[in-house]
Amino acid sequence: MEKLNSKLYIENCYIMQENERLRKKAELLNQENQALLNELKHRLAAAGAGGNSIPDLNLAAATSSKSGKKPKK
Repeated sequence: MEKLNSKLYIENCYIMQENERLRKKAELLNQENQALLNELKHRLAAAGAGGNSIPDLNLAAATSSKSGKKPKK
């Protein structure tokens, strides 16, 4: 019984570590998502203020690719 408890304890520790890793990754993805959403809102607002009814969203992709981020898998 003690052996089973030890095994379950170690398994639980691994699960908690993985959970923490995934929580941090989710937080980073959320921050990136918020930044992209803000950029999109600014571009849409600028396009609306400029009288251009169809904003060029490809400009956002060009500027974000220069940030040096690796593509996500």
